[in-house]
Amino acid sequence: MEVSSVNNGGINRRIRPIGWMVILFLTFSPLLTGAQDTLPALNTTDPYFFSGDTAVDAGRDSLIRDMAARMESAVHDDKTPFKPNPKKAWKVAAIFPGVGQVYNRQYWKLPIVYGGMTGCAYAISWNNRTYQDYKNAYFSILADSKADPASEHPENWSDNWIVFVPGSADPASRLHNTSFHSQLKRGKDYFRRYRDLSIIITIGIYLIVVADAYVDAQMFDFDVSPDLSFQVTPVFLPETFYHARSYGINICMNF
Repeated sequence: MEVSSVNNGGINRRIRPIGWMVILFLTFSPLLTGAQDTLPALNTTDPYFFSGDTAVDAGRDSLIRDMAARMESAVHDDKTPFKPNPKKAWKVAAIFPGVGQVYNRQYWKLPIVYGGMTGCAYAISWNNRTYQDYKNAYFSILADSKADPASEHPENWSDNWIVFVPGSADPASRLHNTSFHSQLKRGKDYFRRYRDLSIIITIGIYLIVVADAYVDAQMFDFDVSPDLSFQVTPVFLPETFYHARSYGINICMNF
């Protein structure tokens, strides 16, 4: 009996701590569960935030995504609308025609600019070349016609005016022909005039291109809403003591 009581006492001493642990776990388990449900939000400003914990890693990924979204939003928000500088527009257009239109983003004007400049350059070149041919022919035939009669031989004549003689005609018959001389002189004056006119037109197109770049940049944000319009309405004025009955049109322009 004494052995049995001793053994029961030892068993009770072993079981008693386990029982107390079970009771404590059952008592405080609801508190621990509620505490987990009400955990505070992660403090991303804490210097110890970037640790190896799984929950912290998830919060760190969320923070990085949020920062990336804010940076992208800031880039788009800071993008101001394009507004060309008029001074820069006319300066670059003056240095090289067409660059001012590109700077103003008016790309559809480039074919007009370069088409006009190319046409004028070709007109200047062709008229000047033809003018030089007539000029050389005219002064050459004057020199050959005034030469000493003893040296009037075909081998001494200049080819500059002979090329203008029709193939079936004798160059000797044109050497002292005043009508042929006048023809060469008229051709010289005609093509010189159109060469000079082509140069003037080219300068005018150049100035228009520069002015267009400046005005286009100056009025880049000019309001062209539907309010910029005009209305036409009929008007009837009855007869009075001062004027007779009349009809007219009233034009109202909004700007």
